Amino acid sequence: MYKLRIAGLVNDSIVDGPGMRLTVFCQGCPHNCKGCHNKHTHDFKGGYDIDIDDIVTKAKNNKILSGVTFSGGEPMCQPKAFLELAKKIKAETDLNIICYTGYTIEELQAMNNPDINELLDICDWLIDGKFVEELKDLTLAFRGSSNQRIIELKNNTIEWTR
Repeated sequence: MYKLRIAGLVNDSIVDGPGMRLTVFCQGCPHNCKGCHNKHTHDFKGGYDIDIDDIVTKAKNNKILSGVTFSGGEPMCQPKAFLELAKKIKAETDLNIICYTGYTIEELQAMNNPDINELLDICDWLIDGKFVEELKDLTLAFRGSSNQRIIELKNNTIEWTR
């Protein structure tokens, strides 16, 4: 059984992607972006462990969800556990998956990590790039700064630009 180290869960988020979402805030982030609104998620020793099956059960039991969002912290620091969570969500629900990361998709691909590569294949959208305080823009959909992109992974296209 896989466990994730998380900072917490939000069962009914409307700001972490389209529709009502279960958001998994992972614990641990190497980026330390200036102005980050989730600074409490940076410490890799913080948070708590949770079985991925418990997260899947929460998703299955919330009938108004349209998707699950992996946020942070940095989900790509726990790629194996997030991969297993994504597989179970896709196998047991019809929910879409969004993954936030401070890395760009190009950086993730260059890592050549099989777990990250498979996670990118399973997720529906990736919101990539570090938060840059000087580029903060509150008018952007589901992003904090204008350098961040929303990438539809199935088509490798950028969406939701405003």
